[in-house]
Amino acid sequence: MFSNEDYLAELLNEAGVVSPEEIADARRRVSGSQSLVAYLLANTALTEDQIGEVLAANAGIAFVRLADLQFQPGITETITEDTAKRYRVIPVQDDGLTLTIAVADPLDFETLDSLPHIIGRDLNFVCATQPDIQYHLREFYRATDASPDDGAFGIQVTTGDLEAGADADDAPVIRLVIQLLSEAFRLRASDIHIEPLETSVRVRYRLDGKLIHVDSHPKKLLPSIIARLKVMSGTMSIAEKRMPQDGRIQLKIGGKEVDLRVSSVPSNHGESIVMRILDKTALMLGLPELGFFSDDQTTFEQLLGLPDGILLVTGPTGSGKTTTLYACLNVINRPDKKIITVEDPVEYELPGINQVMVKSDIGMTFAAALRAMLRQAPNIIMIGEIRDAETANIAINASLTGHLVFSTLHTNDAPSAVARLADIGVKPFLIASAVRGVLAQRLVRKLCPICKSPTELTEKEMRALSLDASRTIDATTFGPVGCDKCRGGGYKGRMGIFELFLVDDEVRQMINTGLTTTQLRRRARELGMRTLREDGIRKVLAGLTSGSEVVHTTMSDAD
Repeated sequence: MFSNEDYLAELLNEAGVVSPEEIADARRRVSGSQSLVAYLLANTALTEDQIGEVLAANAGIAFVRLADLQFQPGITETITEDTAKRYRVIPVQDDGLTLTIAVADPLDFETLDSLPHIIGRDLNFVCATQPDIQYHLREFYRATDASPDDGAFGIQVTTGDLEAGADADDAPVIRLVIQLLSEAFRLRASDIHIEPLETSVRVRYRLDGKLIHVDSHPKKLLPSIIARLKVMSGTMSIAEKRMPQDGRIQLKIGGKEVDLRVSSVPSNHGESIVMRILDKTALMLGLPELGFFSDDQTTFEQLLGLPDGILLVTGPTGSGKTTTLYACLNVINRPDKKIITVEDPVEYELPGINQVMVKSDIGMTFAAALRAMLRQAPNIIMIGEIRDAETANIAINASLTGHLVFSTLHTNDAPSAVARLADIGVKPFLIASAVRGVLAQRLVRKLCPICKSPTELTEKEMRALSLDASRTIDATTFGPVGCDKCRGGGYKGRMGIFELFLVDDEVRQMINTGLTTTQLRRRARELGMRTLREDGIRKVLAGLTSGSEVVHTTMSDAD
């Protein structure tokens, strides 16, 4: 599918390879979701070569037939497989200064503008046909692709039935879905968004917290794609298209177990699917991998070793709270401890831990599940989120009767958790007695270790971070550059920045006397609490992230 089919049709008409009558007839016969050019190819004398020649002439570049070329040894190594497949390009020639690559759609200016930054080379473009490029992509990278019959891209589906109700016509859709899942996993995406638009289906991945457009498909494929994913989940109804549904797909990709949490929602242009990728290797993360420096890690581990009390993790949606809670459970999960969790939904299955999923429609709320859990005599309880007074008070009482309780709250900083608990109906003296510590966190993107470059902080960043020049004298700060390994973005992966609020005897007294969040925060800082921004600054000075990333992610401490 070309980026601008109407304009291409005009070019083909001007070149005399398709008549105005043929174009008009095609427009009458295809719906808005079908490909105009595909119809012309199937029902007129138009050929793929003619399309390539017209596009090349319009762009002022050469048209090539890849089968006629003699490729240099090692030419495929000039572009990564992910980049070649994502942008549908083939490296053709490398003279050491300029890399020549073949594209099928010179009208896709976004791709042409992005590729030099992503590949990190001066590029010369030539035009080839789409089938020619697709064939050579398969030939060039055959060694790393499994055939669809052998579990395409090394994927094995362990829930649902991939082939249920499938016939020969479904095979291309099966391959397309498997390719989408496989590529998302290889790129370490956290979400896959399949979104119906008016005339197409847009596919986007969330990479390091940012949504990236990766592909578009004809609208007519949407029902088949949705049906395939629902079949793979094993629990979602193909017939139900008017109501939201949730499901789960379990896969093995490259030998790794991966869970996909699937959500379908009806929209004005059709069902929208979002899949959250839950990589089970994340279960084995330790505190250093989350982004803790050694001093904060030591303090936090002391909290994890307490026999009772509540430890809260706070932050907005998408700040990594659940990952931190799972890492905590991973640290303290021992045979002599009984751990029970109540979650909505259960995101990861943890070995050796009893996990309960909330089902509000049948009365299994957080509070109901928590009351039942306490009769199971656990040592440690994890509550996915404290949302209401009933859940909060049961959690408080559990912590006061000898249980260590972990949970999350939605607050902007750590001291605000006290006010939030009070707002939902917990009495101050109970908060002071039960809460042992609050960890606020955010996620910042890590600089790509391959291409990051020493860069001085700008005057604006220094001012925003309240830094003076003396603090940067002995530190080397870095900035993003962009290379093929990080897809031109300059960042690869994310890490946490943290604010750890400890509730000691003095803070308990302050909570009992009803001091405001501002007063609590001021006193906590006097006692040594490092704010989110201050922890972010430490990671900037350590060369792990950029100043702009911390500025954009955190509030000023003055605020």
